Amino acid sequence: MFRLHPRLEADTVEIAVWPLSRVLLMNDRTYPWLILVPQREDVRELHHLSPEDRTRLVHEMALAARLLEDATKADKINVAALGNQVPQLHVHVIARFHDDPAWPDPVWGVVRPEPYDQASLSHTIRMLRGNMTPPQTAG
Repeated sequence: MFRLHPRLEADTVEIAVWPLSRVLLMNDRTYPWLILVPQREDVRELHHLSPEDRTRLVHEMALAARLLEDATKADKINVAALGNQVPQLHVHVIARFHDDPAWPDPVWGVVRPEPYDQASLSHTIRMLRGNMTPPQTAG
């Protein structure tokens, strides 16, 4: 049975459920930041997914990147699957801007996360969901 890692549960807000992944918004208004978590039990690495799920995940990563790019007009979209602190397989999809606090370096550890206030969280979720196209079956 799939269960979201407690750290991801604490740091994010679910905005959608796609065929493979839960789509989460990182609760940090500094960077528009989605996290995709494949709904598979005990999967830690990309290569642990079945070939079909790997294909589906890449498709969903591209959709998340396009969603952020279209919604935010980002200068660059960063995609990463690290898992050093949260062992559950998850993929970060982060909108980056030339004037963000970490540019051009990675976002981790540069500034403390700044949680959304309720109004900006609601606005961001509406904006993302409004631009969201339901994923189609890959292949």
